[in-house]
Amino acid sequence: MHALTHPPRVLVLLAAFNGMEYLPAQMASILGQQAVAVQVVLSIDRSSDGTEAWVAQLAQQDARVSVLPGGQVFGGAAPNFFRLLSDVDMAGYDYVALADQDDLWHPDKLGRAYQQLQHTGAAGYSGNVIAFWPGGQERLIDKSQPQQPWDFLFEGPGPGCTFVLTQPLALALQAWVRTHAKALQPVGFHDWLIYAWARAQEFRWIIDAHPHMRYRQHTSNQIGANAGPRSLLRRAQRIASGWGLGQASLIARLTGLEAHPFIASWHQGQRLGLLRLALRAVQCRRRRRDQMLFMLSCLWMAIFLPGRGKIS
Repeated sequence: MHALTHPPRVLVLLAAFNGMEYLPAQMASILGQQAVAVQVVLSIDRSSDGTEAWVAQLAQQDARVSVLPGGQVFGGAAPNFFRLLSDVDMAGYDYVALADQDDLWHPDKLGRAYQQLQHTGAAGYSGNVIAFWPGGQERLIDKSQPQQPWDFLFEGPGPGCTFVLTQPLALALQAWVRTHAKALQPVGFHDWLIYAWARAQEFRWIIDAHPHMRYRQHTSNQIGANAGPRSLLRRAQRIASGWGLGQASLIARLTGLEAHPFIASWHQGQRLGLLRLALRAVQCRRRRRDQMLFMLSCLWMAIFLPGRGKIS
């Protein structure tokens, strides 16, 4: 990949909802990025805490900030981000990044992503984060284990707020989102789907082991850090219930991989297919612990819940 002769132009897409408690600090951290030229476009789910008015005032004061027409109710981060990906003009930018409203970016976050994408020739970037809680607790959220042939169907590559896409990937993704708007309505995890679609289209993706942002945790986090024994138990319960397999089937269908022999073998959630899937756990998750949990969950579903993961 050729080095740029100008500071990288990065378009940051930010989905917001009732964000006044944390959005000002987050916007300051984004607009304070070093070694890049930043433009931020926000889409605001109809709010009741003055978010729209504050963002409108900021946009008047800073030409690097703009906001899409408001008043819509999205009901979650995923449809709000899909709206951004569909409606924002990405021409003229070298990279497109996603942002949540309540995190804190290190000043070199985007510069680091640019360097890594340039160095590796990858099209998509994500990274580890430092999760932090109101009481002062901090924890590294490590998603940088080596990628596996099918991990993208069963887990994301880190929080979507770490994503940075090259222009070719971003424009290809935008075209796909625009033509699949109705099909995307059931999707709850936009970041997981973006990663899966990119991998399915054979775009190269890298996961940075070095964290360059602080990932805020609080009661209104839609997904959160997934850290600790309780979270591990909840994840195991969701997987064993067939939820995870159902999401993987949905993603396989949306990304056009439903007919692939590997996916067709377990897509209907039948017992034999689940047993085969259990034997290929190392190809489906990155972390060794998660591979073991995945294998045990597939065996559990094969014995007790055949057909539970089916997507009609």
